[in-house]
Amino acid sequence: MYKVSKCSPQEALRDLDKGFINFFAGRAKYPKFKKKKTTSGGSFRLYGSIRIWSDKIQLPRLGRIRLKEKNYLPKKKHILSVTITSKAGRWFASALVEEEYDVPLNNNPAEGVDLGIKELAITSDGTIFHNPKALPKKQRKLKRQQRAFSRTKRGSKNRKKAAMKLQRTHFRISSIRSDAINKATSYLAKTKSVIVLEDLNVKGMIKNHKLALVLSDASFGEFRRQMEYKTQWYGSRILYADRFFPSSKMCSACGTIKKDLILSDRLFICKTCGLKVDRDFNASLNLLHLAGSSSESLNACLRREVTEQPLMVSQCSSMMQESNIEQNV
Repeated sequence: MYKVSKCSPQEALRDLDKGFINFFAGRAKYPKFKKKKTTSGGSFRLYGSIRIWSDKIQLPRLGRIRLKEKNYLPKKKHILSVTITSKAGRWFASALVEEEYDVPLNNNPAEGVDLGIKELAITSDGTIFHNPKALPKKQRKLKRQQRAFSRTKRGSKNRKKAAMKLQRTHFRISSIRSDAINKATSYLAKTKSVIVLEDLNVKGMIKNHKLALVLSDASFGEFRRQMEYKTQWYGSRILYADRFFPSSKMCSACGTIKKDLILSDRLFICKTCGLKVDRDFNASLNLLHLAGSSSESLNACLRREVTEQPLMVSQCSSMMQESNIEQNV
């Protein structure tokens, strides 16, 4: 026990306390015990005597540890805590810092964004964010590695090696997905003043077994979550169209609703005005029209406005190099 920092068990008990508080308040389920053997990776949180340099970090009881990623963690900020996480054999350090942050004035144009499966997102100005489809592309590899893992003997070293290969593949898939979503949401929040999205019923959509895999891989919920907090960072707003708003079936030129439009129709053809346009691009134009209208009457899902909060909490992470450890002097 004396070789481990006191912060680790203390923070674990605090997290458990928060879990029970949320459970009795009806905000969460009953906390579950997580075994080290059954989890792919663990994490612990440290605070106290923490220092950060461009290429290393000093942690309580662990000493100075070299960082593989240089000049990523903030060096001259007030550090509240550092969380160490293990993912697929790699160790990451995530620093929680306190800093002054002023929300910039955003006078950029508005934008309608249509989320999809073929492409991750299509905007009303024609910008396309491609969907990497990481999970479908790696599915054959996952099946092969899962089959090899299931054929190994329990408790053997070969089983641990097969499990590590499987974890690395899953980590690679999540990294590709996260990179695409982060780049798209950051670009939209920085360059647009108002972003209009659809209020999609993702839980209902994934009940279609033919689309469940690609819908889950697209991570519409994560896209929405990142847009909500990044718009506050960069002084923009996010609006949600009504769930039953016919963005795909409505003509963006004349407003005619095409009721016989099916999912396989990738080209929207209006029989009234003769408009021929891509289906997803047409939906983004209809969402853009909502941004120019009265948001109070057209959009009941208007999210919170950007508030002037000079004190912000930010979080940055970096990968640590576990092979080289310098002890504190």
